[in-house]
Amino acid sequence: MTTANDILDEAAGMLSARANDRDQPDGERSMGKIVECFNIATGHNLSERDGWLFMVFLKAVRAATTPQGKLDDYVDGAAYFGLAGEAGHKGGDV
Repeated sequence: MTTANDILDEAAGMLSARANDRDQPDGERSMGKIVECFNIATGHNLSERDGWLFMVFLKAVRAATTPQGKLDDYVDGAAYFGLAGEAGHKGGDV
């Protein structure tokens, strides 16, 4: 049985692994640049936190519409929610 702690541990491990894969001291933090490009292309004004929250909802919808769900959706969702908190705290939104 997979526990909440298992999911959170895997999400934390994934964030650390991506930091190594991307060779950036703070890990893979490309959402700011993604949102900047999106805002230029669409005229919207999303924040970095909004970008991560978008990904949280993507994973939540996938989890809700996939029979039995996939562990990946929950692990990624937990990681994205943590990244949203980080971005919000950095931006003064939390």
